[in-house]
Amino acid sequence: MDKNRSMPPGTIIPEIPYPDIDEAAEWLCRVLQFRRRLRIGNHRFQLSFGAGSVVATSRGDRAPSRCSIMVRVEDVDAHWEHARSQGARVLNPPMSYPYGERQYTVEDLAGHAWTFSQAIKDVDPADWGGVLFTE
Repeated sequence: MDKNRSMPPGTIIPEIPYPDIDEAAEWLCRVLQFRRRLRIGNHRFQLSFGAGSVVATSRGDRAPSRCSIMVRVEDVDAHWEHARSQGARVLNPPMSYPYGERQYTVEDLAGHAWTFSQAIKDVDPADWGGVLFTE
């Protein structure tokens, strides 16, 4: 794949609507530890997190929509402590799940849910009722 400095890294890049992209970028960087990558006019802001990216887009006159995003982190408890110390609204505190992940969820300033997840154990999906498809 050719490289293009105008596009953020990642194979799948969610676009998330916000009423104010500058406010959203500031909040996502301060609270959830994203990094600003590229601002495009007054309607888009690319943000990076590890090897992935999201694009904050201007909602314009469209009705508010909400989405949920999952982000992999190395240390979910440290990330949660930081987000909480910055005033994030916690929907679910860190919890370990039978499928081998430790996760927490916060709500951002536009009502989007962000779940941060850390692998804590390799678990066969059949052990907890999942069905893994292989090609």
